[in-house]
Amino acid sequence: MRCPFCRHPDSRVVDSRVADDGAAIRRRRSCPQCGRRFTTVETASLMVVKRSGATEPFSRDKVIAGVRKACQGRPVTEDDLARLGQRVEDAVRATGAAEIPAHQIGLAVLAPLRELDEVAYLRFASVYRGFQSLADFEAEIAMLRAERGETAAEPGLARPQR
Repeated sequence: MRCPFCRHPDSRVVDSRVADDGAAIRRRRSCPQCGRRFTTVETASLMVVKRSGATEPFSRDKVIAGVRKACQGRPVTEDDLARLGQRVEDAVRATGAAEIPAHQIGLAVLAPLRELDEVAYLRFASVYRGFQSLADFEAEIAMLRAERGETAAEPGLARPQR
């Protein structure tokens, strides 16, 4: 590891510790040239395979940005979004794969988002699953109601009266 101070091409590991619940390793290093110490954090890289076939590094911030759009105007805090992003990253890393299709990341977002806010879930699902008509929305709402044990006349996702 190159020293960030004197640019010496080598350094010595003084201490290693597990960080981020085992997702990273924090290393204290010492430069033999200048004697200064510095810290590095090592994480396993996770690549996302896009539909086009291109790959890019996984970004929790990108996941959160996409979900934030679906949550616009909803009672969802930044802390809620951060927790959701962490859950998605944990689920994706738990697969153990070095490369993961973008489609699987979308699937990993759906369940935690449904628990967080059903309206935001419908917004995200409508884009992610490419809803084409009202029937697609109605089918998804019916599925949500069935999971809750509601009927169409009960409150929940029912449309307000005009």
